[in-house]
This record gives sequence, structure tokens and C-alpha cells, in this order.
Amino acid sequence: MESKFESSVKMIEAPQQKVYETLSDLSRLEQMKDKLRDHVGSDKLDGFSFDHDTMTAQVPPVGSITLRIVDREEPKTIKFETEQSPMAFNFWIQLLPLSDTSCKMKLTIKASLNPFIKGMISKPLSEALEKMADTIAQINYNNL
Repeated sequence: MESKFESSVKMIEAPQQKVYETLSDLSRLEQMKDKLRDHVGSDKLDGFSFDHDTMTAQVPPVGSITLRIVDREEPKTIKFETEQSPMAFNFWIQLLPLSDTSCKMKLTIKASLNPFIKGMISKPLSEALEKMADTIAQINYNNL
């Protein structure tokens, strides 16, 4: 059964193109780890690594999860698929302009889940997606 989880819409005080350029090259996030730690806490990024197209996270008790960018629609969408994960899913970032200096963003996860698994992971997955959206929205894209 196909399940969809969406973050709330977040406002970002940076141009859509600048946000897209930063998020579509994940190696930029590797370079920003120290700045991101200030927003999310020092221990939250220790299990993360990034290169141009992939992001790997250590997620207790699940283990290692790797997402790969599979599609880029400049400047509005970045789509990911799981490359290594106990559960296959798709993830995407949507960006829409608000003005020349701001945009809005929403994160979405789509996965095939049986009702039992969906019941167990819906709340923690929704909370994690929302925290990830908050973190991405707090990045100071104008100073990169």
C-alpha cells in the first residue's frame, strides 16, 4: 500500500535558485556540517556523510540509510531514491519562489508500507521529516 508523508511548508529567506543550487549538490552540505551543527545540535550530524549525489545517515536502531539523487528539475525539485535501506522509499524536495529573495519548501516521502509497519512508523517518520524540513529551512543560504 502506497503511503505518503509530507512536511509542512517552510519559508526560506533566500532565492529559489540559490537554495536549489545548494541542495542539489549534496557535497555542499558536507562542507556546511559545522554550521548545521549549530542549528540541530552537535550530536545529530555525526552519523551523516554527503557527496555530490548521495547522503548516508546512521539511524538507530535501523542502521545505515543511503539516499541517491535520481532526478533534478532546476530550480524546483530534487528527487531521491533509497540505495541502501531496510525499507525502499522515494524522497523529494520541492521549492517554489515567493519573491526574488525568498521561496517556500516542502519535503515528501512516498513508500509502500503494509498497514502494520505504517502504524508503527507513521508518527516517528512524520516527526523526523518535519525536523529535517526545519533544519533545511534554517540554513543561511545567502552566506554560502
